[in-house]
This record gives sequence, C-alpha cells and structure tokens, in this order.
Amino acid sequence: MRRTGAHDHIRGDGRRGHHHGDVPAVYSAYVPDHDHAHDDEALSPIEDNPIWQQDNVTLHSVGIDIGSSGTQVLFSRLHLRRIGEDLTTRYVVVRRQTLYRSPVSLTPYASAEHIDAEALGSIIDQAYDAADVRPSHVDTGVVILTGEALRRRNAATIASVLAERGGELVNATAGHNMEAMLAAYGSGAAKASHDTGLRILNIDIGGGTTKLAVLDRGRVVTTAAIQIGGRLLVVDDQDRIVRLDPAGRRHAARAGYAWEVGDVARPEQLQKVAEMMADAIVAALTTDPLPDDVAGLYLTERLAEAGPIEGVMFSGGVAEYVYDRESGTFGDLGRPLGRALRRRADSGALPFPLLPPGECIRATALGASEYSVQLSGNTGYITDPDALLPRRNLQVIRPHYELGETVDAAVIAAAVRRHLVALNVGQTGADVALAMSWNGLPSYERLISFARGLRDGLADRITQGRPVYLILDGDVAMTLGRLLQEELAVTGELLVIDGLNLRDFDYIDIGRIRFPSNTVPVTIKSLLFHQDPRYDRPTCDGDPL
Repeated sequence: MRRTGAHDHIRGDGRRGHHHGDVPAVYSAYVPDHDHAHDDEALSPIEDNPIWQQDNVTLHSVGIDIGSSGTQVLFSRLHLRRIGEDLTTRYVVVRRQTLYRSPVSLTPYASAEHIDAEALGSIIDQAYDAADVRPSHVDTGVVILTGEALRRRNAATIASVLAERGGELVNATAGHNMEAMLAAYGSGAAKASHDTGLRILNIDIGGGTTKLAVLDRGRVVTTAAIQIGGRLLVVDDQDRIVRLDPAGRRHAARAGYAWEVGDVARPEQLQKVAEMMADAIVAALTTDPLPDDVAGLYLTERLAEAGPIEGVMFSGGVAEYVYDRESGTFGDLGRPLGRALRRRADSGALPFPLLPPGECIRATALGASEYSVQLSGNTGYITDPDALLPRRNLQVIRPHYELGETVDAAVIAAAVRRHLVALNVGQTGADVALAMSWNGLPSYERLISFARGLRDGLADRITQGRPVYLILDGDVAMTLGRLLQEELAVTGELLVIDGLNLRDFDYIDIGRIRFPSNTVPVTIKSLLFHQDPRYDRPTCDGDPL
C-alpha cells in the first residue's frame, strides 16, 4: 500500500476553506515513483526549472453554458501559483486567459420536454473543432444547464454525457444558486467588488430566469433566483406566439392576457408584459413583505440580508439591452425588458447606483470556464492513488458535532453513524465523502481522539473494505491519515485532504495527482435538475437521450 503526502503543516486556528462562491479547490499531496500527469508548460527557460514547476500550475478549462435561449462554449488557460502564508501550501489563480469564445447559438429543443441531443452535440463539437481543442487537453471545467433548459426531461443525462466527453475533470452542474455565483464572477462583479470594496448586487437575466448575487469585497455572500427571463415568450414575424413557457403564460396573465401558442401578441402588449416583469424584479429586491404574486416567482429562498447595496451590475443576454449594447430584436421579451429595467435604474425606482457593464451575455460561460478553479493546496494523505483516483460524483455528508478543548471519540463516532443513517448512505452502499470540521489546537491527544471517533463511526464501512474519503476544513490531513493507518490500524484505502468546507448534498469530483506540483484537483458542484419552485429540493432524475 503506497502512502502519499508532503510534510504536514498543522495549523490550529480552525481556518476554513471556501464554499459556494469558490467552487473547486486543489490539494497538495506527494506521491513518489508514481505515474502522473504534468501540469507545467515550457513557456521560457524559467518554466523548465523543476522548483518553478512545483510552485506553478497551468490548467486548461472549458465552460459550456446551455441556457434557456443560448448555448455557448469558452476555453481558458489558468495559471496558478503557490503562496507561502501561514505555513500553508495554498495555490491562487494569478492569471486567466480566455483562449476561445464560440458564437452564441440558440439552444435546440426537440419538443417542449426534451433538448435536441443531436443538434446540441453538433454545437459543442463545432466549438471544440474551431478552438482546435481535444477533450484530452482539458483539465477541468463545467457543463452548466440553466433556466428553462434544466427543466427538460433529458437535461441531467445530456449534461452528464457532455461532461464525460468534455475532458478529464469536466463536471455537470445545474442549479439557480450555482448559476448566480458563476454569473457574478464571470460578469466582473466580483472583481469590481474586490477592487472597490463595494457591496455589489449582480442581476443576471437570461432567457428563463433572473439570478441574483450579492458580493462583499469580492466574495459571493448570498444568491437567489426568480422566474423572469427574456425568452419565456417568443413571437414570429407575424406576431404569432410560437413559444410560450409556463412562466411566460403566468407573466402574460399578470398583465391581463390569457395567451396560448398561436395567438397574436402585438408589440405594445409585449411591452406591457415586460414592464410588469421589470416591476416584479424591483419589488423582489426592495419590498418587504413581498406581494404574493411576486413571492411566487422566487425559485429559491430570498436573498439573505447582506447589508446595504452600494452598486448594481447587470449581466446575461437582457443586460445587453440594459447597457444599450444591443439594439436588435429576436421576437422575445429581451429588448423591452432590458430597456424597462434601464429606465427604472435611471429614475431611482431601482434604488442602487448603476455600475458600468462587464461581461453580459457571456457571463455565466466565462464564470464556468475561468472561475471554476479555486486552488487551496494543503497537504493530503492518499494510500493508493490508482485505486482512489479519479472519482466522480461522490456525495458529501457532513455530521454535526462540537469540538471542545477535549475531543470525545464517542461523540464523534455517534455523529458519523447518525448522519450515515439519516442520509440513507448505508443502504445504498455507495462511496461517500465525509466532510468533517476541525478547529482548535492540533495536539496529539485531541487528534487521536478525533481519529478514534472517525474509525469507530465508519467501522461498518471499513469492515466491508470500502475506501474512506475524508475532507477536512482544518489543516491536519497528513497527521490524521497517519494516525488512522499507523496507530489505529485502518487498513483499507484512505484519502484525507483538508482546507475545504463542504455541505450536505454537495457532490465532488476528485482528479488524479498532478506532478511536479503535487496537487489534486477537487471540484465542488451541484447536481440539481428539474428545479420546481413548489418543492424545497429539486430532483436529479433524467430520461435517456
């Protein structure tokens, strides 16, 4: 059995890694005499230096955005550098370069319930060909389905297939909060908030939904989504309705129109619908308590209270009209909605200063491509990389407990067992990632008790020979791994990585160890499809292609 791990810097301040706004992470691990993938690029003589290569990582990333109305693909190159602060080995992105942006194509639908898999596959293949990129060149990335697209019955299956074909660690994701976060990064709102110190609201309006994200000093602190978009209703050249999503029908009804597909919707009538949608967005952000009809538009919980908003940015396709960067019309509500929102921003009805535009229609794809890697390269402990890596779609479970000055092994074991039962993990027999919180002094007495609790709580799985995947938010992975194997005789395969804060119902992909930087890419994602505002948790089912 091959053990891995660089020397373990133990930090006892309980500092946690990022979640939600910082999707993936990379953890440092050392594996001698092992097959590996190289992540260095020979750009100049210094890049050939082995020491430089250990401190610098280049990743090639893809973002595939399949939205309600548009589909696009972006390829990026990310340069990450290791920093030496607080005795950690954390990597940060120091340069991002967009290599290729595909044209924005209309998302193809075979019917009201299915995405056209063949047509969509052709769009993606053309983008890879035009960029001269093969899937083997791609290190990481995201296939994200958003808005009305993720409501299609085969959405989950299509996303998974595209992810498997897209590259080694390209993952499928969907979910309004995830899209809100990616749009906030891709639009430039996160950078603007970081650079100015302002608390910025990013409003991303696509074809089917409006995503909201509040950023404080560059960090996403809360997200939400409402069912308002520019392509919920589409008319042809004769003003006849050719597409009417359920949400579009509801918005028309709020404006006094009982439309069906085939009915005539004149421009002044579409304008009235758009004006009401714009008023609903303003009300959703400024009114408390919400009117019932506006409250019913929320697809998520409302934005959490984050303090006064000091500026607002728009992104998404409708933002092109908010900022007067597009004047054409496409038979939908995009132009009237965008112009209605601009009037409300200029008049003060939307009571936040309007900030200059960043990326608009490409914000989510840029976020998926360029901001899907957040590196936190702490040391890890991996017994056999060939057996344990790579892994996709590991469900995360996070037991609840408190760590005091003295760690009680029985309390830890009971919390682990209780949570395995609560989430029905024991019945499925599937591998899981156990997310554990660690804080306080990393003394031997506290760590060995913590390790005993983990061993006892996972005893059934260990006896069955199942691998153990442990994710910690404190920087003690190497020491904990050694205690479990060398002192507590846990003989099965074991992976322990640290510096990351995960939640129940997260899913993660873990990539192969990369040399010479000795890093392990870990991508946190959501797998929420068929989102419906009537239910608390969406489902993850999907029909065959």
